[in-house]
Amino acid sequence: MDVQTRPATANDAAAISRVVIAALRGSNSRDYPPDVIAQVERSFAPEAVSVLIGKRHVLVAVQGEHIVGTASLDGDVVRSVFVDPAYQGNGIGRQLMGAIHATAARMGVDTLRLPSSITAQPFYAALGYRKIRDEFHGAERTIIMQRRLDG
Repeated sequence: MDVQTRPATANDAAAISRVVIAALRGSNSRDYPPDVIAQVERSFAPEAVSVLIGKRHVLVAVQGEHIVGTASLDGDVVRSVFVDPAYQGNGIGRQLMGAIHATAARMGVDTLRLPSSITAQPFYAALGYRKIRDEFHGAERTIIMQRRLDG
């Protein structure tokens, strides 16, 4: 599968929003109740994504003309890693994380942290992240994980 990773632009906000919402509904809904999914969806409306693009290093994975995944880096914290469910299992998440690791290394970051969903914890563990603790935001359980970039 020929997928390219590039920095997101303001014009990508609606497509990123669609990918995130599709992943929330298609994957994360197995591990979280509908009210939690709806709350998280609101955080990824196109307008909210536009703001994030201005504040973080946001990347997109593109196949042809279609955005099929996204990830972002906020200092030393990896955030918002999502792949369209139709494209999951093809290495796109790993490709995005490789680009995030490279960006962090260029910035001088040696240890990355991330708030993982229950759904994504095995994915991050396979990339060498280890669980630090659980956090709860109402009914939403988030697993805080970290990884040193040199190992």
